[in-house]
Parts: sequence; C-alpha cells; structure tokens
Amino acid sequence: MFVAVAAMSFASCGNKTATAEAVDTLAAEADTLVEEVVDTLAEAADTAAAEVVEEAAEVVAEPAAE
Repeated sequence: MFVAVAAMSFASCGNKTATAEAVDTLAAEADTLVEEVVDTLAEAADTAAAEVVEEAAEVVAEPAAE
C-alpha cells in the first residue's frame, strides 16, 4: 500500500514538472513576441519622426527659396 501511494505521489510530481516546462516555454515565446512588437513600434516611431523632421526642414527652407 505504501508503495502505491509513493508511486502516485511521484507520478503527480512528474506532471508538475511537465507543466512548469510548458509554462516556461510559453513565457519565453511571449517575451520574444513582446520584443518583436517593441522593436517594430520603435522602428515605426523612428521612421515617422524622421519624416516629420524632413518635412519641417522643407517648410523652413521654402521661404528662403522665394
């Protein structure tokens, strides 16, 4: 009887390990996705800022050209 209880206890611990590994994998995937989104947004913001600066430079230069 004691052996049966010990085996059940050991089996349930094994499942917790598998669950923890799955959670770790999902957390790593989520971190990767967040990094990709942040990088994409940063690139978009940099591009937009560069366009605004370029347009502002053109507006400033226009009156001087007249």
